[in-house]
Amino acid sequence: MITEADIQSVKQRFGIIGNAPGLNFAVKTAMQVAPTDMTVLITGESGSGKESFSKIIHALSPRKHGQFIAINCGSIPEGTIDSELFGHEKGSFTGAHESRKGYFEVTNGGTMFLDEIGEMPLGTQARLLRVLEYGEFIKVGSSKVQKTDVRVVAATNVNLLQKVEAGKFREDLYYRLNSVPIFVPPLRERGRDVELLFRKFATDFAEKYKVKPISLTDDAKEILLKYRFPGNIRQLKNLVEQISVLATEQKEINGETLLRYLPRETTLPALYQDAQSGENISEREILYKVLFDLRRDVNDLKKLVLENGTNPASTAQMLKDNPHLFKDVAATSPASPATEPVLLNINPAPAFEPEEETHDVSYKSEDESLSIEKKEKELIERALRKNNNKRKYAARDLGISERTLYRKIKQYELEE
Repeated sequence: MITEADIQSVKQRFGIIGNAPGLNFAVKTAMQVAPTDMTVLITGESGSGKESFSKIIHALSPRKHGQFIAINCGSIPEGTIDSELFGHEKGSFTGAHESRKGYFEVTNGGTMFLDEIGEMPLGTQARLLRVLEYGEFIKVGSSKVQKTDVRVVAATNVNLLQKVEAGKFREDLYYRLNSVPIFVPPLRERGRDVELLFRKFATDFAEKYKVKPISLTDDAKEILLKYRFPGNIRQLKNLVEQISVLATEQKEINGETLLRYLPRETTLPALYQDAQSGENISEREILYKVLFDLRRDVNDLKKLVLENGTNPASTAQMLKDNPHLFKDVAATSPASPATEPVLLNINPAPAFEPEEETHDVSYKSEDESLSIEKKEKELIERALRKNNNKRKYAARDLGISERTLYRKIKQYELEE
């Protein structure tokens, strides 16, 4: 039977700070399942400390003398993840100059921690399911079945059931991984654990930078408790390090000072929900839409001018009849800067049918499609072509993370 003293001992051993009931229950579950060979699925938000629980499971298991490998599935490109996990034979693909052992072969008799399992490609999911059910795998470029004895502990910060419903995650693999679920609560649900963690980090950084440790006043503690910490423990640790280095004069941090270091929620990328689709749309997508609408309005303006002919008199009459066309354009000039983008208000005139003897002056829009998804797909394709399909540099050009780029490539089916 696991006692409270046992739980506290394990938390101290693995550096887990806090006494929240949800945290203690997660530790207890990890201790209970550790002596078995059951597959474990750890869920929780990014930065909540899921990897620590995989280490508990390995250290308290009969496999503790075997190898422990932690792999982030979201950081491995789809084209190489099979080779990384299962190995490959010499000449199996371009660049395979020699045979290579995969992680499942190297970790035989040990434990493998698969973080961000939801980012694993569907083809690799089928291979993983074979390993979990039969302990078998085949190297890339080989036909020989090999055996392995590896315990898998998986983790995710997304809802895998939603991915299953969307067809992006295998249902059979989900239930195979979810033999024993462990939920790591986010920092905002752990009550006064945030104060304990703050003091621990303050002491650590004071020792690291040879400065006096910072402390919080009562009003600062209340602000800290109310803050949601979307980045969880990782964000709190960065916050304490920043204050420890920059607050050289005042080591007792009051509420006013703390607020200067806490990021304002309004500065984070804003989201709003599309009423029709129910999907969240980011600030960048909103900006794209504004730019595309502006381009469309300029195209409509060109079309309207051409439909009225090249005669200066007819153009002047058109401007006289539609004085509002350039009202908003003037508002955005340097002499009168606008505080936010203003769209042109254009009502196209009836279509102009040129006579047979005149030249065709009809105008065709350069791009009739205003789909955000299409434009995003085109940008990704251009970035990949520019960087010779090197996703790391393409992601850098696009200003997004590699993980987001991999997700977009799968979403738009841009794989080779």
